[in-house]
Amino acid sequence: MTQTVPVPQGLPMDRDAGPFDPPREITRLREARPVSPLHFPDGHEGWLVTGYDEVRQLMADTRFSSRQDIGILHMPFETPGMPVQTEPSPPTPGMFVAMDPPDHGRLRKRLTGAFTVKRMKQLEEHIVEVTERQLDAMADLAPPIDLVKEFALPVPSLVICELLGVPYEDRESFQANSAQLMVRDQTMEEKMAAFIGMNTFLTELVTRKRETPDDDILSDLGRHEDLTIEELAGAAFLLLFAGHETTANMLALGTFALLEHPEQLAELRADAALLPGAVEELLRYLSVADIFYRYATEDLELGGETIPAGSTVIISLLAANRDPRRFENPDALDLHRNARGLLSFGHGIHQCLGQQLARIEMRAGFEGLLRRFPTLALAVPADEVKLKTDMNIYGVHELPVTWTK
Repeated sequence: MTQTVPVPQGLPMDRDAGPFDPPREITRLREARPVSPLHFPDGHEGWLVTGYDEVRQLMADTRFSSRQDIGILHMPFETPGMPVQTEPSPPTPGMFVAMDPPDHGRLRKRLTGAFTVKRMKQLEEHIVEVTERQLDAMADLAPPIDLVKEFALPVPSLVICELLGVPYEDRESFQANSAQLMVRDQTMEEKMAAFIGMNTFLTELVTRKRETPDDDILSDLGRHEDLTIEELAGAAFLLLFAGHETTANMLALGTFALLEHPEQLAELRADAALLPGAVEELLRYLSVADIFYRYATEDLELGGETIPAGSTVIISLLAANRDPRRFENPDALDLHRNARGLLSFGHGIHQCLGQQLARIEMRAGFEGLLRRFPTLALAVPADEVKLKTDMNIYGVHELPVTWTK
């Protein structure tokens, strides 16, 4: 399948094919050369992986390392004010998403019991209650409103705060810091200030949890004496950050996508049995957590290409989830599709720990929103919706919506 195509100068980022589709150049690269060389802005010669089979193979192979401290991970886009990295980044304690075995397994296994399918199903009724309360508050408002502020962000924030034992009244601080960390062109000083602010808050919190445990996940983690306070704070950071950012963006961008596909929306309103499959299809179609990094620890073969040791390898989950070799007519939103095998939660040892929780929140969120607001509509033209093209997790900054009272 490999063809001669121009090597891209930096990662293509412009959503020029529409608000829900990969950049056109990414799609062209996947069709021509699913494992493609990539010129990085700092001069590094790295790789971009866009094909479904190739992404699965890469993410299952731990020789493509997730660590940031064994070699330099190069940035595939310009970062104004960010110095060129000349040394590997020091490891962050507890950040198991940036670890390889055996360290990764030591931390992750402490959490697997908290996120089992069985435990998540036990929480489902409570998550529905949280969702309905937020919908009650939204119904009391006079439209138009921003769906991100009034619904998509509060629901997962409430749920993850309660699960972890994070005081919900602190949400504005951690949401602001996490948003600051997500902006691609923030300076190193701005990112460090946000990280330090969030880490300081969580260090104080997990210290209290260890001294006076409660009935929550951070207290459970604190009971493992082999975990240091620094590791507990790092794990808490990852869980809190991932637990509200991704689901909030899926709820908002998913609503936008449904409103832009009225025939699919009408079918979903008419048949609630479509909802579980609709959530899977929206996860595939949108893939809000798109770009991931790996470091080649040795010369490796992938998709007919030889990736040299020391290469930074960029993965596009959105491109992989739109691969026609895996999904028929992949650029269509089809709520009847069997989206089994989607890569939106990753693959391999780093597959998302909270994926069942996210699915439950999305099912509760979309079901409640469509039932309670049958006349929901965009309050602005679609091309005026502010897209998060500047952020590391895709979505919308605001989603102005209205309805008939």
